[in-house]
Amino acid sequence: MVKFSSPVGRPVRLSEETRRFAQESLNAVYGKEAERTPYVDVTFEGDADEAYDAAIRAIAERAPLRVSDVELISGAATLGGAIEGYVPAAFDGKPIFAVTDHVTFGFDRALDEGVNAMEKEIDELAANADGKGKRFLKSLKNVAQSMRVWHGRYMAELEKRGSANARYLKRVPFSPPESFREAVQSLWFLFAFTRLTGNWSGIGRIDVMLGKYLKSDLDRGVLTLDEAREILAHFFIKGCEWITGKSNGTGDGQHYQNIVIGGCDEDGNDVTNEVSYLVLDIVEELPIGDFPITVRAGGNKRLIRRAAEVIRHGGGTVAVYGERTVIEAMTKAGYALSQARRFANDGCWEVQVPGETFFIYTPFDGYAIFQKALMSCDDGASYESVYDAFMRGVGDTAESIFRDWTKNAGYVDGKWTRGDCRPCAVASFFTRGCAVKGASYFNGGPVYNVISLHMGGLPDAANGLYALRKAVFDDKLLTVPQLKFQIANDWPDEVMRRTVFNRYKWYGNGDCSPDGADAVAARIVRDFAAVCRRLDGRCPVMFPAGISTFGRQADWAPYRDASAFGLKKGAILSGNFSATPGTDRDGVTALIRSYCTADLSLTASGAALDVSLSPSCVKGDEGTEAIASLIEGFVSQGGFFMQIDVTDAQTLLLAQQNPEAYRNLTVRVSGWNARFVTLNKEWQRMIIERARQCTE
Repeated sequence: MVKFSSPVGRPVRLSEETRRFAQESLNAVYGKEAERTPYVDVTFEGDADEAYDAAIRAIAERAPLRVSDVELISGAATLGGAIEGYVPAAFDGKPIFAVTDHVTFGFDRALDEGVNAMEKEIDELAANADGKGKRFLKSLKNVAQSMRVWHGRYMAELEKRGSANARYLKRVPFSPPESFREAVQSLWFLFAFTRLTGNWSGIGRIDVMLGKYLKSDLDRGVLTLDEAREILAHFFIKGCEWITGKSNGTGDGQHYQNIVIGGCDEDGNDVTNEVSYLVLDIVEELPIGDFPITVRAGGNKRLIRRAAEVIRHGGGTVAVYGERTVIEAMTKAGYALSQARRFANDGCWEVQVPGETFFIYTPFDGYAIFQKALMSCDDGASYESVYDAFMRGVGDTAESIFRDWTKNAGYVDGKWTRGDCRPCAVASFFTRGCAVKGASYFNGGPVYNVISLHMGGLPDAANGLYALRKAVFDDKLLTVPQLKFQIANDWPDEVMRRTVFNRYKWYGNGDCSPDGADAVAARIVRDFAAVCRRLDGRCPVMFPAGISTFGRQADWAPYRDASAFGLKKGAILSGNFSATPGTDRDGVTALIRSYCTADLSLTASGAALDVSLSPSCVKGDEGTEAIASLIEGFVSQGGFFMQIDVTDAQTLLLAQQNPEAYRNLTVRVSGWNARFVTLNKEWQRMIIERARQCTE
């Protein structure tokens, strides 16, 4: 029997054949195969649009087909160039178009209405379009036609082999599905086509999309839950087709194919259904982290407990949204309530309305801005003057981002122009608004256009400000010049460094008093959100605040001085909105209290909390209850997004020493999972330090 490791032992529900298929996929068989054919060669005459159209058609016509005798659904993204981040078509030996990512396409519409209906709308719009509009709609038409070519090739191959899959692929995705298996096949084929053509999209709310089809089959008695689980498991297994086993810095699973389950619909009704639980069944049994799953945690206690049972197995596959806070944040930012209730993510964890949103985030190092404000202040500066200088720096950064993005987008005098927009017809085809407006995904076509400012190092900036106030102005351990000297010279006074670092409760220890470090962090969140709001209304783009690092704390470490709160130069500081390593001494519940001290409904893009738990803390029913209680507490206190990993530093250190023995050891990195051994040394160090923090 195929066995998959887990700290608490994985259940066995799927057939042995399906489990062997999973093992084969996890062992990089198909990713290595795709690497052998990275691109199709393309020639063309004309401009960039002509080149893109030719590329999509050539991919559909010539990409290798992959048909397995054991798979229950068909279609595969077989060109390795897409894995590397390109539209996998080479012109003169080189790819020229990059992937489109940080988006969740409108698979729900394509699934329920069918591609035929979408193509019909394009034809009707083209009949009345002007020259520029006709050209754009021609590219969208090419997407549908290319999908037909690819579909036809698969149908011919399946029929030649006498495969049962031909029956379930024949009608979809061009017509609406009539069964659960057709629906799963349709959704997979749509998703596989988008990634084959160089797009990294999230899946979105898979239980909303598939639940009604499963319910119909169950009610009619034509399918059992066990059969449905088997079919859906193949969706997840085939999603491992881009595993290569290679080390590439940030890991081999960063392809933005996240899934969201649970939560409410547009009218506020709970959508949780049997598909929600089948998803959790599958990732509990199979160690597949390539579809990171986030549960919209509202009032469904059964779903929360089931998620907790799966989280115990480690791998960081399942994370949590505080649904109430996310919806409140989005409505404050200007989304209609019905649209906010539809939220999923961008294929990472930043929230958006799926199928209707252009999204990009622009990160910056908030701690570096604080550091500059402190080190350039006058010797007689006050605490408030340093804080004000810090926030002026944040404001200047926001204005710079605004100027750069509006220029690059070609937004001039109240109108979108072509700007530096690259062709992106596949993304535009699957995004509402683009066809009707005659404008592409990158050129203002979607219903919502979002450029989110993400501050990194916010907990470190809060700790630095708190150190300034307490060590300098309240306790007078140092003067402003003395603190600046210690920072500039990497804390030569070791006694003073230890005194400052150990004396105070830094962010992450649950000190929610009005003058604590948590309150400083909450003030920064409030003022940063106000800076972002000042950008809204100046162009047809939303500029919501977000708090993240996505691992950049490792990249930023060499460029930061020693910290004002007693850490030496080169230390890896806080990740996302989590505590700085070594500073949270009072456990996970205290960390959640600190995080929730801030008004997270002001961060309409998101604010992530990373939590590591020791395997010894999650065993048995008591462990499940402990995780469920953490989730419920997180939600009730106003949490936005929490990603929980169950691992221990010793296991990770062993994996560093013997990577071959741990090649399928998955960890949560940030909005994605990765096999630990495919991270570079600095990113591995970051994950190990986070694991060392687990105390509950």
